[in-house]
Amino acid sequence: MKILSGDIGGTHARLALCAVENNAVRRDIQEIYDSRRYDSLADIAREFIADNHVEVHTACFGVPGPVQGRRARVTNLPWEVDADELERNLGIHSIHLLNDLEATAHGLATLSEADFHELRPGASGAVGNAGLLAAGRGLGEAGLFWDGRRHRPFACEGGHVDFAPSNDDEAELLQFLRAKHGAHVSWERVVSGPGIVGLYEFLRDKDPAAESKAMAEAIVSGDAGEEISKAALRGDDALALRAVKWFLGLYGAEAGNLALKVLATGGIYLGGGIAPKLARLIPESDFVDRFQAKGRMQGLLERIGLSIVMNDRAALQGAAHYGSRRARGDQG
Repeated sequence: MKILSGDIGGTHARLALCAVENNAVRRDIQEIYDSRRYDSLADIAREFIADNHVEVHTACFGVPGPVQGRRARVTNLPWEVDADELERNLGIHSIHLLNDLEATAHGLATLSEADFHELRPGASGAVGNAGLLAAGRGLGEAGLFWDGRRHRPFACEGGHVDFAPSNDDEAELLQFLRAKHGAHVSWERVVSGPGIVGLYEFLRDKDPAAESKAMAEAIVSGDAGEEISKAALRGDDALALRAVKWFLGLYGAEAGNLALKVLATGGIYLGGGIAPKLARLIPESDFVDRFQAKGRMQGLLERIGLSIVMNDRAALQGAAHYGSRRARGDQG
């Protein structure tokens, strides 16, 4: 079965025509678009269909933000997406919408062992619910309910819950972020690309002499989060390395929060663009310690496996997989 799938982000929109058979997804045609150049998802899909001379009967798109019924307001873009309206405008018989992290969660079943980097194995024979976090431009979260036979992904907006400091430094960080963002500071404000920048700025403002001239120039001329991460990976900037390791510790803390909320005995997965790039630094950080430092629940968390999703097309494949199942009459 051929499915048009989409992974729609605030910066890039990835579309692919996929062939789906059971859990196997083959991306036959794929394109990347600058989302900000288009007025709607319909415009991007129409261009993909016309440029590639394809006929589409079924489509499924993963979009950032909550999907309510068959409609969604896209985070970081001035778009409202309505599946019924898309069907009429594009002449496609059946279109489905998913939250982007829910799409990634569906995509896990389509990946091979080589698409995962295991940070820590889970308890022998462990099964059960699983959780997925993806730090990138924002922080997405999703759960995977274990029904006794397979995982059934579900969306949530857990990245927007209140950030909870666990020590004096983080309490001071919270006040710093409130001054920038207002009274509500979410976990997304610290566990994301912009979160890395915020952590760096907090540390720099406490000790301005710690910032190197080269780092200051790189941040001004490039993508600040990217430049800080690159410097941390090179190991040639102490302030950048400190900010990134702090970020990874906070990432671990929120991963542990999600594991408790969905009782993720089946494992926690890290998606998005940041974790694969920083995979080498995770063992050098407090990620695992912060993940399992949950008081009376530490013993439970010590038995939960941790893996990084290394395939950045998981959401595309997940949207195709979900769309194929819906076309066959499977509602979940």
